Amino acid sequence: MIELKTPAEIDKMRVTGAFVAEILAEVGDMAKVGVNLMDLEHHARRRVEERGAQSCYWDYSPSFGEGPFRNVICLSVNDAVLHGLPHDYALRDGDVLTADFAVSIDGWVADAARTVIVGSEKEEDRRLVRSTEEALRAAIDVAKPGNRLGDISAAIEAVATDYGYPVNTEFGGHGLGRTMHEGPHVSNRGKPGRGMKLQPGLTIAIEPWFARTTARIVTDPDGWTLRSADGSTTAHSEHTVAITSDGPRILTLP
Repeated sequence: MIELKTPAEIDKMRVTGAFVAEILAEVGDMAKVGVNLMDLEHHARRRVEERGAQSCYWDYSPSFGEGPFRNVICLSVNDAVLHGLPHDYALRDGDVLTADFAVSIDGWVADAARTVIVGSEKEEDRRLVRSTEEALRAAIDVAKPGNRLGDISAAIEAVATDYGYPVNTEFGGHGLGRTMHEGPHVSNRGKPGRGMKLQPGLTIAIEPWFARTTARIVTDPDGWTLRSADGSTTAHSEHTVAITSDGPRILTLP
């Protein structure tokens, strides 16, 4: 179902989005060599409880996961890219960490993801992270009334192509608002001018993610963590965006 939001409802999602951005910034700052992923998970749990928010992940049981998910943040390291299950792992120098976080506050959801490099940075990893950030900006730039969903997807794919990265179409962005997953699906690959027309009030999570040398993914034995099929490093950037008459409004900024 696709539900268009009023300006007042978008303002409420912005409140949630600011909190999501705050937590991702805190987790990014905490991601140092030797820090355990469970320390990051427990920090996020404390902050969710203090804020009176509700995790969109806790007890989440979709068809593609080994539910229920019993954590409040997804933490994916190196070749892991999506739905990373927090576990007993101490971050190492050069690890590429993606944190993906979604909560509801007063009934309104926001969702975002950020990839950081722990300690020493390799240029090839910095390039990969930068590509997802550039793809996200390019997609947001065309998220305007009158454009089509395919324009967003094509913008992401164009950046991936420029960088030489393949694009997976199994998992992408999505609508959200009262729940974490609503229509429409926002693919990371598409054709300009195709798909539904973007209207004011549409709220979507745009989330380009790339693996360096493959578009194929495999699932860990934990039933959740998705990894590149060839073990190549991955990165993921995501914002919640509202389509407004004035253009795109990013709801998950600090």
